[in-house]
Amino acid sequence: MPPHEYSLPDVLERMYHNQLALEAALMELTLVVESQGHADAGDNIRTALETIGENAGHINQGFARLKAQGAQ
Repeated sequence: MPPHEYSLPDVLERMYHNQLALEAALMELTLVVESQGHADAGDNIRTALETIGENAGHINQGFARLKAQGAQ
C-alpha cells in the first residue's frame, strides 16, 4: 500500500468524492419524492443540496491547496 494512500490530502479527496456521490443520490431521491407529489419535502431537500453544493467548491479549493503544499 503506498504511504500517500492515507495522507490527509488523500483522505480529504475521498471525503469530497463521497460528498459528491451523496449529493447525486439525494438528487435522485428528490426527484422520486417530488414525482410522488411531495413538493414541500423536495424543496427542503433542494435547500440542503444548495448548501452541499456551495460547500463543495470550498472543500475542493482547500483540498487543492493542501495537495499543492504537499507537492512542494
